[in-house]
Amino acid sequence: MFGKRSAGAATAPVLAPRAPAAATAPRKTEPVASLSEERKVAAQETPRSEEYYQMKSMIFGALIEAIDLSQLAKLDAESAREEIRDIINEIISLKNVVLSIAEQEELLDDICNDVLGYGPLEPLLARDDIADIMVNGASRTFIETGGKIQLTNIRFRDNAQLMNICQRIVSQVGRRVDESSPICDARLADGSRVNVIAPPLAIDGPALTIRKFKKDKLTLDQITKFGAISPPGAEILKIMGKVRCNIVISGGTGSGKTTLLNCLTNYIEHDERVITCEDAAELQLQQPHVVRLETRPPNLEGTGAVTMRDLVKNCLRMRPERIIVGEVRGPEAFDLLQAMNTGHDGSMGTLHANTPRECLSRIESMITMGGFSLPSKTLREMICSSVDVIIQAQRMRDGSRRITHITEVMGMEGEVIITQDLMTYEILGEDAAGKLTGRHRSTGVGRPRFWERARYFGEEQRLAAALDQLEQMSEGHVA
Repeated sequence: MFGKRSAGAATAPVLAPRAPAAATAPRKTEPVASLSEERKVAAQETPRSEEYYQMKSMIFGALIEAIDLSQLAKLDAESAREEIRDIINEIISLKNVVLSIAEQEELLDDICNDVLGYGPLEPLLARDDIADIMVNGASRTFIETGGKIQLTNIRFRDNAQLMNICQRIVSQVGRRVDESSPICDARLADGSRVNVIAPPLAIDGPALTIRKFKKDKLTLDQITKFGAISPPGAEILKIMGKVRCNIVISGGTGSGKTTLLNCLTNYIEHDERVITCEDAAELQLQQPHVVRLETRPPNLEGTGAVTMRDLVKNCLRMRPERIIVGEVRGPEAFDLLQAMNTGHDGSMGTLHANTPRECLSRIESMITMGGFSLPSKTLREMICSSVDVIIQAQRMRDGSRRITHITEVMGMEGEVIITQDLMTYEILGEDAAGKLTGRHRSTGVGRPRFWERARYFGEEQRLAAALDQLEQMSEGHVA
């Protein structure tokens, strides 16, 4: 079935996007199933010799000469992988390459991943403990695990191989990355967010960044166990989600904004129509009635772009009950505020800011940058009448994530927006392992602004109990 390829075919780039059967195959199988989890992690931390890469390149070249990729593309994932492994074993035998069983298995998996999957990235994508993968050119790949960034031994054959993998990833969601369009946002099949910036903008080779999601979606109860928020604080957030508060989640890069947004959407009633707007679709809502929208970059002629503002404006014509904006970055903030203020209670979004007060300033500045010539007081009044709650997330210096503020927007006093903190996070010190210790404490607010809304939804007793428990924990009465 797999005859020797012609000389012309042998020079074709192996990592160019293949037919769907081959291109998507590795996502359905464990890419390095033959290695135990411990060995996979150890393999990524142990530097490989230059001889290994030379041998792999030699065997890879012989495989390309021996295999017919057009026939390979017709096979299912498992059959294609087995066919490649059989041919590689024959090549190793013919060329008298001496390898241990473990080394041979590692080499087989490496080459199968190159042909069918995302090459050297596959073992990293298979690990569920990694939050971010950062590829800085062909020879340096970093990961974030446990809140800390570390260098791995993962490397690519050259920048051309890395670029081909980037093109494969983005082409699967109908996007492209090349010299004429060197910046691209995309996603993997599991929703993991991908950013690629290619030469000439990236001087040392393509830079690929992947924000991975855990296979098992986090819940508020789980992040409570991690210490990101106290149990009564989590209960207050659940009530806010259920009683349709308009919520903005604020935080820095990697602070857990999208994870928290996913958690809050679990408390949306299943009979509500929810529409999400994102640059790269990564939200994982569990409701049955969800419409997911995604922006589109311009085509080769520079036309046809669909912006976030276009999506948010169109949402208003789609009979939404809630609008969820993955990340507010620009003038779409104005349209989101209008949506929140015109009957779409319970809408949510995230944005980058370091404090709740800075979050309000950023909303105002983003609207101003969009060319809206409204007086500052008018803008602030619109913000006050639209946003009910700001939830501030922060990545601490020890790598942990914490919800540091739950802040209500109360109204205006003159030309100043008045806010009130329901809960804050207080750092007490650090333990012997260098981990920060602290507590979530009540600010003593007896009755929050959304109390009447909670009463309307029949949640006032539950809210009162959560506030009382938070107050008791702040005073040290509850462990």
